[in-house]
Amino acid sequence: MSKIEARPDSHGKVRDIYDCGDSLLMVASDRLSAFDFILPDEIPYKGEILTRISAFWFEKFKDLIPNHVISTDVRDYPAEFQKYADYLAGRSMLVKKAQTVPIEAIVRGYLTGSGKKTYDQDGTVCGIKLPAGLVEASKLPEPIFTPSTKAALGDHDENISFERCAELVGEDTATKLRDASLGIYKAASEYASTRGIIIADTKFEFGFIDGQFSIIDECLTPDSSRFWPSEGYSEGHVQPSYDKQYVRDWLKANWDMQGEPPHLPQEVIEGTSRRYQEAYQIITGEEFKPAKEV
Repeated sequence: MSKIEARPDSHGKVRDIYDCGDSLLMVASDRLSAFDFILPDEIPYKGEILTRISAFWFEKFKDLIPNHVISTDVRDYPAEFQKYADYLAGRSMLVKKAQTVPIEAIVRGYLTGSGKKTYDQDGTVCGIKLPAGLVEASKLPEPIFTPSTKAALGDHDENISFERCAELVGEDTATKLRDASLGIYKAASEYASTRGIIIADTKFEFGFIDGQFSIIDECLTPDSSRFWPSEGYSEGHVQPSYDKQYVRDWLKANWDMQGEPPHLPQEVIEGTSRRYQEAYQIITGEEFKPAKEV
């Protein structure tokens, strides 16, 4: 399985993007980022799982909001990428070019992570006042939209208010971001609940394609969301998860966040891969099989 020889035109934390003229080829690697660092170890099958889960949601919500997907079939890709079919199968998608809105559109339905930290300090999450008495993993009265800046590679995203978001991208676009994010989150949460999953929070990216507001990049994956099993859920403690929280927890316990992140133990690598595969299977209802085995 040979990786693409040409250098990507854009190199992100997880994805490599190749400019194909009137379209882009997005390739999800097996790299893993946590706390805005790219970790030194790859997670087996991660790129395939991210791409295939995103494709599932994009298809599911295509009538709710347009997306950028042209095809996930390598046979539809430009000819120069055909020889990399073994590598690209399952982990790539050909997409329309978009004018990206430079905002991470985050929705939180439950109190956890950085939101819990600020709530404990002053009763707010990203400046939004919440009721007293909430604890770890409490369900919020209503999902909240908490945008952040989209930092350059190596920098850290910054939480901002809706008002600041409107200053950066305009009132109309900020409203589109908020309404679309909350709408997709609510629809996805309703579906996920039928599959035994709680979507605690997630982040989306949007752009304009030929002037049409569209969802782009990835959608509701274990990289961009916190997925908790519904069974056994109870507030007041950190929940087990199907996402990279397992890695975050290990890093918090074994790294001081100084310098380069450490290598992960093999059991953490394998455990993370297993959680991603479980998330795929539960969400889609299909057994995960690597593309090369299909």
